[in-house]
Amino acid sequence: MFGEIRGREAIIASWARLFVSKKVDVNLATILVDGDRVAVLGAITSPDLHEWFGRPAVDTPISYRIVLLFTLADGKVVHDRRLYDSAGVVERLEKARVDKELRTAADVQRALLSRTPRAGAFYTAVGDSIPCRAIGGDFYEFIDLPSGDLGILIGDVAGKGPAAALLAAMLQGMFAADPEGRSPSAVLERINRRLLARDLGAKYATLVYAVLLANGRLIYCNAGHNPPLLLTARGPERLTIGGPILGGFADATFTDGCLQLDAGDTLVMFTDGVTEARNAAGDEFGEDGLLGRVAAGRGLEPAAVVERVLAGVRDFCATTEQYDDVTVAVTRFG
Repeated sequence: MFGEIRGREAIIASWARLFVSKKVDVNLATILVDGDRVAVLGAITSPDLHEWFGRPAVDTPISYRIVLLFTLADGKVVHDRRLYDSAGVVERLEKARVDKELRTAADVQRALLSRTPRAGAFYTAVGDSIPCRAIGGDFYEFIDLPSGDLGILIGDVAGKGPAAALLAAMLQGMFAADPEGRSPSAVLERINRRLLARDLGAKYATLVYAVLLANGRLIYCNAGHNPPLLLTARGPERLTIGGPILGGFADATFTDGCLQLDAGDTLVMFTDGVTEARNAAGDEFGEDGLLGRVAAGRGLEPAAVVERVLAGVRDFCATTEQYDDVTVAVTRFG
């Protein structure tokens, strides 16, 4: 760990460097004495701040076992030997480094997915997302269009982890850079061509893009995504019109759906992590579970509706591990 050290002062300095950070925990679990021989068994927990193992410094503590063997003469240590059980230490250091990078990526992704309710002259909107890993492939966005209209976007990238999160961020950027026009189908066709031009292999995304006008007109296009629910006084409607997944087919065509909203009508967008969440018995939360939550919250503010859905999924799943991201975005007209 320390390399070759010569001289008393250099040895003292090496130990001072180890302990000065106050992040080193030495647990001496067992001390065995046999005459003038002593064996100490324990463990060290510390971050690698000085690149002892030939890896970049990592401030996440890792643990490894240590055995100290001393030979005594006249009450002084005349010989000592240290055995470090460093098997897997390099792998654990690498995992600690990757975990730190993932935490940073998760912070960035949380910043991209604004959870603060947004309110305009004719709408209130809010969303939230719970990734099943540190970072996920779900995303949503509320876009203030140059026309004064509101763009509403939710998507789900195939796969999990960093690759899915990077593609999700790229798609968000594409929409932010393509705000022209009120035709969601035309926007999706352009983005589909751009994805295919990047030759991403089997990577694709499902997505719904909608534009809400100040007069209550809602124009949307569903690219292979779970149909959003529009809650009206007449009951719920499912938004199914659109086309295939994005990034899958070069000749894909998309169609717009149009609806007229009344004051109080609420658009609930969600990913399949909501309806496909499972409990310990293997049952799915399902669309009925979602409908029950949002219908009962019809008079609530969008932020409260989002929380009702997420709380419903948490209560339904209890301690069962989930394998997909859970994302909800709610927009109320008027």
